[in-house]
Amino acid sequence: MSTAGPLTGLRFVEMVGIGPGPFAAMVLSDLGAEVLRIDRMVPSNIGIERPVDCDFAARGRSSVALDLKRPEAVALVLDLVAGADGLIEGFRPGVMERLGLGPQPCLTRNPRLAYGRLTGWGQDGPLAQQAGHDLTYLALTGVLNAIGRKGEPPVPPVNLLGDYAGGSLMMVIGLLAAIHAARATGEGQVVDAAIVDGVSLLAAPTLGLAAAGVHKGGRGENLLDGGAPHYDSYICADGGYFAIAPIEGKFRRELLEGLGFDPDAFPDVTQTENWPEARRLLAERIATRARDDWAGIFAETDACAAPVLDFAEAAAHPHAIARGSHIEIGGHLQPAPAPRFSRTAPSQPMPSQARGSGAGALEGWGIDPERVVLLQDAGAMV
Repeated sequence: MSTAGPLTGLRFVEMVGIGPGPFAAMVLSDLGAEVLRIDRMVPSNIGIERPVDCDFAARGRSSVALDLKRPEAVALVLDLVAGADGLIEGFRPGVMERLGLGPQPCLTRNPRLAYGRLTGWGQDGPLAQQAGHDLTYLALTGVLNAIGRKGEPPVPPVNLLGDYAGGSLMMVIGLLAAIHAARATGEGQVVDAAIVDGVSLLAAPTLGLAAAGVHKGGRGENLLDGGAPHYDSYICADGGYFAIAPIEGKFRRELLEGLGFDPDAFPDVTQTENWPEARRLLAERIATRARDDWAGIFAETDACAAPVLDFAEAAAHPHAIARGSHIEIGGHLQPAPAPRFSRTAPSQPMPSQARGSGAGALEGWGIDPERVVLLQDAGAMV
């Protein structure tokens, strides 16, 4: 549990699901909120299994495992909700209602509650009850169609864009906004965070470029999608990759000079008809040196050029080390909480806890220890 951070004093109940819900809860916890995980008695058979210590998105929170088919377990959750600022759930629409933990009973117990519902499709619409994953949601937003090389199938962008950017982070924003509104009005509300909505919102700047006629080609034919030769990654002599992104002319001159070209004689990349020749020249030149050679040449320039690092290399990069971008938690190097705060810096998150190991945390939520023992003896709690 965090003991410092800008969200210190806020409390959330997390109904544990997969993917974006736990990551949203992790972000809140990282920034100082107290988040209590409500796990299933029996592990879910969905998601990607991993050891507890490798479930980084579960860090920073205590876990209570309940049998929510038991009325005494449901009553416990409602009592926790009564003392919470927000709740996060990521089940299909209707599941929480069937458990007796939908918005109506929760908001009755706590009228100021921010009730967060994080799903792929949202709480209504023809697809609301259909299963899906990150790639499915991206496919129906138009965003997946824009990612990849010309003439090739769209490329899955890991599951960062849908689950975590369009889902988790929008959920965090929505919950904090609802809490802010509740403090002003005394009234809580439901936050319906759908990944399809979040991803569509993320596409707003690109759609603006399309409206202006700047982003007008197909997949892999535009300035920011790998179509432009000066915004792409190239293979080096050692098999590594080097990324270049000098959109502005003054930065492009630095790049070309560093590569050994005469900028005034190089094909004008502001004209798309010159892109094929410019790409050929850049590819041939970059292929003559190793990745780290180029990294050294451009290390102190404004050429907008950088080596393409793997995760381990990224954590060991001098800039990441200088900023403390990674910290050791539970024996593993993990990304540090972000963003940074000048006055209310968060404390280091505690390691991910085993499912059901945090029953002791309930006392801090006002739950009598004798009640916990009774629930455990009855088989309603681990």
